[in-house]
Amino acid sequence: MKFETLILRGLFVACILVCGLILTAMVTSKTSPLHLAASTSIASLLVSAPSSCVLPVVDDMICVRSSI
Repeated sequence: MKFETLILRGLFVACILVCGLILTAMVTSKTSPLHLAASTSIASLLVSAPSSCVLPVVDDMICVRSSI
């Protein structure tokens, strides 16, 4: 076998191994659910929102504002 073939096969095996480890980490990870909205009301969440549109002005963009 040529040296280049061995290097390419080794690289392939290393890439498959890294991808497998990443996939395993994603599948087995345990996330804790967030309970942000459970203790606060919608009105208090909207009060903390900015009063003006923070998005840059772009053609045909609508900035949604709440009126409480």
